[in-house]
Amino acid sequence: MNTQNTLNKELNNQNKIKIKNIEINSKVISAPMAGITDYVLRKLIRKYSKNCLLTTEMISSEALVQQKECHIIHSDNEEYPISFQISGHKPDLIAKSAEILKEKGATIIDINMGCPVNKVMKATDGCALMKSPNIAADIIKAVKDKVDLPVTCKFRLGINQETINFVDFAVKMQEAGADAICVHARTRVQMYSGNADWKRVSKLRGEIDIPYFINGDIISEETAKKALEESQANGIAIGRGLLGNPWLPAQIDNFLKTGIKSQPKTLQERINILKEHLDNEIAFRGEMNGIKFFRKFYPYYIKGIKGASEYRGKLVTEENYNIIIDILENIKNQNE
Repeated sequence: MNTQNTLNKELNNQNKIKIKNIEINSKVISAPMAGITDYVLRKLIRKYSKNCLLTTEMISSEALVQQKECHIIHSDNEEYPISFQISGHKPDLIAKSAEILKEKGATIIDINMGCPVNKVMKATDGCALMKSPNIAADIIKAVKDKVDLPVTCKFRLGINQETINFVDFAVKMQEAGADAICVHARTRVQMYSGNADWKRVSKLRGEIDIPYFINGDIISEETAKKALEESQANGIAIGRGLLGNPWLPAQIDNFLKTGIKSQPKTLQERINILKEHLDNEIAFRGEMNGIKFFRKFYPYYIKGIKGASEYRGKLVTEENYNIIIDILENIKNQNE
């Protein structure tokens, strides 16, 4: 067996990943997504996967130091291990935020250095930090000085194809004290278009000693395995693949350990999980707010069914809970 195949086999056979002193009995992270990976979705993911590393939504350091209590940081003991992700560009504020989140029970502190949206970039947060690696390093150092938790960061390949700098950036973050990194295999300019360049991320192998995770276009057991093999990463981070599919981390972990694919969820199962997700959002946010918040999830749960477009149009505008339940029952009856 050649060296490359041996490495791939070793990577795929390691079911545990150690981030500083925290041992994760999984190769999977649920990636942070603003307005998506809230307390309710994380709990649903944890129902199926007892070991994957959960991550909160992006938490603004500016907002957190002014208001220590907000629904974004709500969590409970059943979620652990859990990483709390902070955004910002001021080392002192991010360090103060880390102290607050440690008190809230964070297992790991993650720094957002990859968000590509204009609002975040204009604030010199997120992926803008890839243009200022010294500031990014100062953030890691400041957090490490304040808390004794593992500190990680998530970033991209670079700002654009002409300024790819993820390898040098990763080395600098490790030197600053980062305990692990996660790379979304696209540039900031790409946003979420095109294909994630998993193979390119393999350039990190041998350049850093800390674990690294691959992110981007991981939507199934097969894509997870391929992403790991091409990137030679220690683990994967699943973002949009979780939408309408909160059981995916558990299926991927099982596939990577056993080589056996899980049976697809039946429509009945998918609708039942949708209803559970909706009901839990209502319990968390109140009926009207929960119904409105949940609208973004309907298209993913009912994707591919007969009449999906028509049902989606009804669900995303309906505010009456009982009518929503009737629509869902109709979907099951019409697609049996």
